[in-house]
Amino acid sequence: MHRAHTAFSLALSPMAHKNFATWLLNSSSSQKLIKASAASAVRTYNSAAAEPFANGSTASYVEEMYNAWLRDPSSVHTSWDAYFRSNSYVSPPNLAPVQANTLPLTAFNFGGAVSAAPDSKTIDDHLAVQAIIRSYQIRGHNIAHLDPLEINTPDLPGNSSTKTIYANFSFGEQDMERQFKLPSTTFIGGDEASLPLKEILNRLENVYCNKIGVEFMFINSLEQCNWIRKRFETPGVLSFSPEEKRLILARLTRATGFEAFLAKKYSSEKRFGLEGCEIMIPALKEIIDVSTELGVESVIMGMPHRGRLNTLANVCRKPLNQIFTQFAGLEAADDGSGDVKYHLGTYIERLNRVTNKNIRLAVVANPSHLEAVDPVVQGKTRAEQFYRGDQEGKKVMSILIHGDAAFCGQGVVYETMHLSDLPDYTTHGTIHVVANNQIGFTTDPRFSRSSPYCTDVARVVNAPIFHVNADDPEAVMHVCKVAAEWRATFHKDCVIDLVGYRRNGHNEIDEPMFTQPLMYQKIRKHKNCLDLYADKLIAEGTVTAEEVKSVAAKYENICEEAFALAKTETHVKYKDWLDSPWSGFFEGKDPLKVAPTGVKEETLIHIGNRFSSPPPNAAEFVIHKGLMRVLAARKAMVDEKVADWALGEAMAFGSLLKEGIHVRLSGQDVERGTFSHRHHVLHHQLVDKATYNSLQHMYPDQAPYSVSNSSLSEYAVLGFEHGYSMTNPNALVLWEAQFGDFCNTAQAIIDQFISSGQSKWVRQSGLVMLLPHGMEGMGPEHSSCRVERFLQMSSDDPDYFPPESDEFAIRQLHDINWIVANCTTPANLFHILRRQIALPFRKPLILCTPKSLLRHPEAKSPFSDMSEGSEFQRIIPDRGPAGDNASNVKKVVFCTGRVYYDLTKTRAEKQLEKDIAIVRVEQVSPFPFDLIKEQANLYKNAELVWAQEEHKNQGCWTYVQPRFLTALNHSRDISQSDEQSTFSNTTNTNQESDTDSDSNSDKKSKPWLSRMFASDKTDTVTTGSGTVTGEFNAAKHFDLKNVRHDFNRPAGIAAAPGVRIAKTGRKISYAGRACGASTATGSKAQHIRELNALLNDAIST
Repeated sequence: MHRAHTAFSLALSPMAHKNFATWLLNSSSSQKLIKASAASAVRTYNSAAAEPFANGSTASYVEEMYNAWLRDPSSVHTSWDAYFRSNSYVSPPNLAPVQANTLPLTAFNFGGAVSAAPDSKTIDDHLAVQAIIRSYQIRGHNIAHLDPLEINTPDLPGNSSTKTIYANFSFGEQDMERQFKLPSTTFIGGDEASLPLKEILNRLENVYCNKIGVEFMFINSLEQCNWIRKRFETPGVLSFSPEEKRLILARLTRATGFEAFLAKKYSSEKRFGLEGCEIMIPALKEIIDVSTELGVESVIMGMPHRGRLNTLANVCRKPLNQIFTQFAGLEAADDGSGDVKYHLGTYIERLNRVTNKNIRLAVVANPSHLEAVDPVVQGKTRAEQFYRGDQEGKKVMSILIHGDAAFCGQGVVYETMHLSDLPDYTTHGTIHVVANNQIGFTTDPRFSRSSPYCTDVARVVNAPIFHVNADDPEAVMHVCKVAAEWRATFHKDCVIDLVGYRRNGHNEIDEPMFTQPLMYQKIRKHKNCLDLYADKLIAEGTVTAEEVKSVAAKYENICEEAFALAKTETHVKYKDWLDSPWSGFFEGKDPLKVAPTGVKEETLIHIGNRFSSPPPNAAEFVIHKGLMRVLAARKAMVDEKVADWALGEAMAFGSLLKEGIHVRLSGQDVERGTFSHRHHVLHHQLVDKATYNSLQHMYPDQAPYSVSNSSLSEYAVLGFEHGYSMTNPNALVLWEAQFGDFCNTAQAIIDQFISSGQSKWVRQSGLVMLLPHGMEGMGPEHSSCRVERFLQMSSDDPDYFPPESDEFAIRQLHDINWIVANCTTPANLFHILRRQIALPFRKPLILCTPKSLLRHPEAKSPFSDMSEGSEFQRIIPDRGPAGDNASNVKKVVFCTGRVYYDLTKTRAEKQLEKDIAIVRVEQVSPFPFDLIKEQANLYKNAELVWAQEEHKNQGCWTYVQPRFLTALNHSRDISQSDEQSTFSNTTNTNQESDTDSDSNSDKKSKPWLSRMFASDKTDTVTTGSGTVTGEFNAAKHFDLKNVRHDFNRPAGIAAAPGVRIAKTGRKISYAGRACGASTATGSKAQHIRELNALLNDAIST
């Protein structure tokens, strides 16, 4: 107040003379004022006004006296003081425009002499009213009635009563009827310019302290703040017609009835119902209705498990019988492991009956990892906007539903929100709906967050937050309408906090009274939202009790009919729950045929020339001198028809763009590349934001290319790119980690979505993860991408050698969950990237990328390795002297990645090119059994060694070792008690008998758990080469799968399935670092010692 009073006093200066009269409008004598429009043209003169004494020679003197009087009336003679007080003097005209919401002092006529300044109390009172209005706008939500249970309030000072907002202002009961002009920062008056103080307070309380709490005054845009004020403060905004109220009641009846029906039919099943926050269903429908009316055609939703089935049924209108079938425990009609019912997604295109417009609704499948789906939804939304040409987000939008504990507890929420305004990641506004149960599993809010509200994370992106009592359906509907209009107007995020409760425990069979006894005593006495609202509408005469019962009975009959239909189903179909269908992609394709990945040499040359050139016809575009040398080196390589790593990658991208395939590369620093090798975006050295991307200008009709430096986030950005890749199979989407090991902060996305998404949700993705990897003395945190983790999650069986055929490689790719590769040549990089699009299906690609090889003189490929007729090489055999004279080779070293170049260098130094062959395994998973077997047969007399630069318990060793044994004719490392079958014991064939004995058939038909504890004690088996003893006891080791009849077994040897054949075939030994806890040493000297030991161990005879 003191600062405001001081500011007003300064208004008496000449510069501000025209502004201070605005305050007079707020004085208690404002009834004496005439309208400003008329008064502005009226002035009052006395008899002295007729004397034209202020001529040109004296005007400056009079003006000087007047200015002095304004500053201090006692500084001038009493006669001047009397003259100026009489309002006879008119100052010279001011040509400056009158500011908004202000009037000059001469605009008002008080019917007599005008005081030069209002008294101090008048000023203070008017400032106080404005401060009170602002205080309600800022802090009204603190004392709003948001909790239906009335037990939890934000831990904020002064939230006990409304009076705390204006307690510090000196107003008494005698002031309540005083009129105050309303400032431009409020809309509570409607068409009225002034209101009594009592009415001002009542209206403010009704707006900000009732069932809605609005947080928005932290937004740094006056336009946006005024927009929100108008939507909530304008009188009558919460008025609903009888038809609108009946629609709310019908929707609420369906939401409540669905939960009640499931509780009745499946009382012992987990379903994570919405009881206590059923209003969320009408809320989502209102958001969709308003958004559809405003032009939205597609809505993509992400949500946790709570309320998911209700959303699928009543928002998306998923057929109820398909939902009920999920409770039956039926076998699946298609491949995959499936998922629990409350994790499944869907895709529906239907007519919105309220707006009479078609709408597409997708609910993205999600794991139990709360909020992990958020960036996936955003990526999918962004992709759909891109493919529709929806650059402003007017046609496609996202809705994210959160739980209160997860919204403030999971860091991915913060990471995802920080993508909201980034140019290449924005979805132009997301509506966040928090189903606020006021509890997280068994944890009270006071123990689960440090912030007053669970929604405070949204404040960092200036997203308005609308808290609303979930037991007031009309308040909820208004908030949802405002949220949808906000998103359509400003294309920014906003949050709806539905403050409700959870009627049951965390799930329906959980007992919440163990941990929240007082809360649940109150909940059990509390009427549900439907009953409360029905009673209200009945009381006001909008509906009758019979109508309420009729609506509920009608919906229950619908559920009963669907329940009966569900009983006739014999199988569940995972494809019914697909959230991202690829219409027409799989039709008419041979599922085992890969399109060629080689391209014409002229195409390579054209791309290379464009990629190595500055902007054409732009001589004024100043490029960094260092980059000019890079471009010149690229041009020299193109002339020599060779490519390094960056050029090979660019040729893969450019050739796909030429074929109409959209390419999107995203990640931290990807435009330049972490190791300054890519340089896809050239920056003008003298002009800010002036850039040139040559890959965007390869061909006039090419597909779009996007390369985007991301925020410093792995979890959210990888999830975003995964969602982007789900939308369209005809796009190459890549995410690159700054260093490979940084991907472990996105482990939830890798584990729950990328590696298992197809198995759980029948959802394919061709996402490429580029993970810089290599032990190069950079310390523990910049060396390994932890490739062993990806290999451990690969779904190929280490003990199964698939049938050899011409389709061996693609069958492996078809059956596996993802591809893991570590390429050593630019040509193989070129082919494996293009193969992602050439495949008739989509699989994620985990690509270990190099660091030192980016500029290694030997890590280059001729154009001939990328031209027509060439293809990706799963392994690269030794093409030197050792390969030409295989029978004399003493050792074959298998390896993958950059260590190959260290091995070849050491071999050359020791002059062992004829004695040691080095074979590169470029595609590690699925494992190239056929090619490994071929190489082993080629080097019949050689010792076989696997060499790696990672520690023994890391890298590829634990993955490749059992697979090498299988390829080298070893069987399963399991005892024979699992299964029994008879093999013919011949020297030339190994054909399994067509029949089993009765006893074996009985054993085979038993469940695996019964077979696990079989009483068979025998551990010896007769094979074609004699009797061997099993290595493991039957009671401890068992096989979960049936015998594979096509398991490759060497001719002349027969064995019972599940038994390792002792000392048959060849072995492979290990050369590399010993086991270690850390990925690498921080000591450069120690790193060199370890590397030398590895090389000496591998390259020795």
